[in-house]
Amino acid sequence: MSSLPPAAPSDPESSRDPVAKVVVVTGLSGAGKTVALKALEDMGFETVDNLPLSLLGSLVRPGEVTRPLAIGIDIRTRDFGASSMLAEMDRLMHERQLELRLLFVDCDDEVLCRRYTETRHRHPLAADRPLLDGIAHERRLVSPLKERAWVVIDTSSLPPGQLKHLLTVHFACGTNKALVVFVTSFSYRRGLPREADLVFDARFLDNPFYKPALRGLTGRDSRVVDYVKSDPGYAQFFAALQALLEPLLPRFAAEGKSYLTLAIGCTGGRHRSVVIAEQLTDWLRLAGQTVDVRHRELEEGEAK
Repeated sequence: MSSLPPAAPSDPESSRDPVAKVVVVTGLSGAGKTVALKALEDMGFETVDNLPLSLLGSLVRPGEVTRPLAIGIDIRTRDFGASSMLAEMDRLMHERQLELRLLFVDCDDEVLCRRYTETRHRHPLAADRPLLDGIAHERRLVSPLKERAWVVIDTSSLPPGQLKHLLTVHFACGTNKALVVFVTSFSYRRGLPREADLVFDARFLDNPFYKPALRGLTGRDSRVVDYVKSDPGYAQFFAALQALLEPLLPRFAAEGKSYLTLAIGCTGGRHRSVVIAEQLTDWLRLAGQTVDVRHRELEEGEAK
C-alpha cells in the first residue's frame, strides 16, 4: 500500500497564528448566520450581531481588540450596502493593519423557503412580495460580498455540528496553516456536495444493496466492508486513488490551501462510498494528515 509523506512543515511566516482577530459574518437571511455567530462565541470570540456599518470602525480601534471578535452585518443593518461595507473593511485593514476576514453563509433557495415555512418567520425583504422574490432580491444585494469572502460555507445540507466543525477549522485560535482534509460520502441521487474539490465515483463496484443480508447495513459494518473490498476492482481503484492524492496534497498545502474536500459517491450513499471514505480517512490519518470524515446520507438519516 502506498504511503503518503507527512505534510511539509510550514515556513516561519506561515507558522504564526492565522486566526482572524476580526471576523465579519454575513450572508443570506435564514442560512445560519446566527448559528455561526453562536459557534464562534463558543470558540472564544466576542460576538456582536446586527452592527450598524457606521460603528464598525469604532468597535475595532487599534489596541482595543484584545480577543477575537466576530461581527454580524447583513441586510437588517440600518446602513447596509455591499459596496460601502467592502470599502469600509478595506479601509480598516489598510489603516489599522487588522486581520479581518469575511465569512459568507450561503444556502439553496429551496432550503431557505422550507426553513421560513417551518419556522413561520418572515423574510426581511419579503414583507410585500413572495418569499422567493425576497430571497432573490437579497441574493443580488449580497452577491459582491460572496465574491470577496475569505470563506463561503453552504449550509443547505450541513448539520449545525458540522458547521461548527468547519468554523473551528477556519478560525479556531492557536491552529496552524496545515492543510485540513475533509472526506465525505454522498449519494449521486441527491446531488454532488457543493463544497467538494475532488469527486470520485464508486458506482462501478458491486453494490451491497442487492444482497438482502447487507441491504439494511451501512459501510461502517465489517460485513459490508468485506463485501466491497472483495470486488476485484476495489484494490486497483484504491491504489489509484492513493497514487493520485500522494503528490497532490503536499502541493495543495504548499500553495497555502487551508482545506480540501474529497467526495466519494455511490448510488445511495450508504454502502460503497462510506467504505471508501472510511478507508481513505484511515490512510490519511496514518500518513499524519489532519482529516475529518462525514457521511452525508447517514447523518441526515440519523437526524430525522
